[in-house]
Amino acid sequence: MFKANERKHFGKEARDRVDTKEYDGGYPHRLNFYDKPPLFEVTLERFEECALNRLRILAEIEASYARNRSWEELKDVTDRQCKKHLPLRPNATPASRGEAPELERQDDHLGHFVLRLAFCRSEELRRRFVKAETALFKVRYETDISHERSDFLKAQSFDWKQIDADEEAPISNELKALDMKRPENDEKREYYKVHWTKVPDLVAKRRVFLRGGFAYVPARDLSSIVFHEFESTLQKALEHTAKMLPRMDEDTRLVPILNNLSQGFLAGIPSEWSSSPSSGDEIRADMIDDMAKKHFPMCMRNLHECLSRDRHLKHFGRLQYGLFLKVLGLSIDEAILFWRKSFSNITDEKFNKEYKYNVRHSYGLEGKRANYPAKSCQQILTTDKPGVGDCHGCPYRHFSPENLQSSLLTHYSSQGLTTTDLHEIIRTVKDGHFHVACTRVFEITHASKGVKKGDGIGGGESVTHPNQYAARSIELEKEQSQEGTAMAVD
Repeated sequence: MFKANERKHFGKEARDRVDTKEYDGGYPHRLNFYDKPPLFEVTLERFEECALNRLRILAEIEASYARNRSWEELKDVTDRQCKKHLPLRPNATPASRGEAPELERQDDHLGHFVLRLAFCRSEELRRRFVKAETALFKVRYETDISHERSDFLKAQSFDWKQIDADEEAPISNELKALDMKRPENDEKREYYKVHWTKVPDLVAKRRVFLRGGFAYVPARDLSSIVFHEFESTLQKALEHTAKMLPRMDEDTRLVPILNNLSQGFLAGIPSEWSSSPSSGDEIRADMIDDMAKKHFPMCMRNLHECLSRDRHLKHFGRLQYGLFLKVLGLSIDEAILFWRKSFSNITDEKFNKEYKYNVRHSYGLEGKRANYPAKSCQQILTTDKPGVGDCHGCPYRHFSPENLQSSLLTHYSSQGLTTTDLHEIIRTVKDGHFHVACTRVFEITHASKGVKKGDGIGGGESVTHPNQYAARSIELEKEQSQEGTAMAVD
């Protein structure tokens, strides 16, 4: 472990090396097999932040699999997410681009091992984590600079052997058959021998020659050995970590963080913007009914409908909907006006006594005067499970399939959703990818505004926060309106 002064010196050394042409610090390669734990001191804030940034990417990878994206689409989305949340620059980094790769690679290393602790606790979590991490490694492998990737491979102890001319001669015809697609004049054919269990995917696809328990692999397919080694090594490491985890049960600092992280695949990780006090222009109470029909996600549409029908919402429903409207841009005065009008079947005295205080409290004007953020999809999915008579929660998780289908058609058929879309949405819900189902509904209902399948709320990202959904919907409407105005002027 680095001591405090050592950690400071370590960071300074990394920054000083920015001016060198090639980076040569403690992490010599951009790629990492994570076979050694991070041995440096970190704060709890950095511990959690690094894990959250990595989890944002892994959750989007799993969402891509749930949406049946092609590998190229998944790679494109993942690469954009990495640049946004977890950049890993190559060794040759210009000084003008900031700090040396050392610090980025530290964060990457730390985030991986924190998530190991969070996702090792069940076989299902381990399976999902290994699949997402392997995909992330593949993306980085394919996008790495070729000579740096070669240096990384040379530094590993892979159990493969390049065959020589004497060994190749007796099986030359069989080996050439593996390279039928290569140009006839390409003489640079190299083959490696490895035990067949190291390349099960190539064996299944009949892309190797098998002899005596060994697979003869063309050089172009060596990546399969690397990926399989990464996957099997990580799987074994997770199982070992699971056996060690009970020792941490009494650590009250880390266990709550790990429990929260383990929910990350359920609804993704909300973006930082969601904690801002307002994500758009100020709205008025008389605008909400129209906005709900055009811009609100299913959870908020359901709450608005229940409020309009019953003239009342229970505590958790008021909390979920009230904070959503607050972050959307509803001021405290307009909020009081909205809730008073909505609770039209009670007297002013009862409203002021039983409800007005709670509205002001949610805006930080009463009690401990905290500025409460709106609830993210993960919080809605995992806390305050709705009971009989409740309207809060996530419809994709808490509604029956029949009720969900009926509600989707009721709320969104006017925006383009049809019965033929329901099969895909319900299948995604049954697989437990609730935020992916919500994202697909967003794409369908905003197709008229230029949103295509796979676009998500922008850049391929999935919905992870109700306000994120609403803010993007409002933004798309403004963009379409501005384009229409510009065309009219022309």
